[in-house]
Amino acid sequence: MEKQENIHYFDQALEDYKRGTTKMKQHLPEMTEGYFHFTEEAFKAGAIDKKSKQLMALAISIYAQDEYCIIYHTKGAVEHNASETEIMETLAISAALGGGAAFAQAVTLAMDTYAYYQKKLH
Repeated sequence: MEKQENIHYFDQALEDYKRGTTKMKQHLPEMTEGYFHFTEEAFKAGAIDKKSKQLMALAISIYAQDEYCIIYHTKGAVEHNASETEIMETLAISAALGGGAAFAQAVTLAMDTYAYYQKKLH
């Protein structure tokens, strides 16, 4: 009997996103490639560094209640060495503008994702 690998919820969510992206690309390759080219350009370091862009995206994701983007951009912030304090300040800004719903996403999903990827990637 094959042993099934346990995949963490956050990793599974990112795999689900990748699978959906692949399917979209099969049906709409130019649109998908255009979207990803645009976002890659937006997230390149410029006057604003990559870590700050990931933190901004995280704040907007929380405000928008977008769980996949919360996971994706929290992981991106960790990959660019965001500290727990930087994450917390980002979450606070989002909650200040987004109220209770943003606060709930911030103190649960975003913080749990941060802790998971901080351990896994560093």
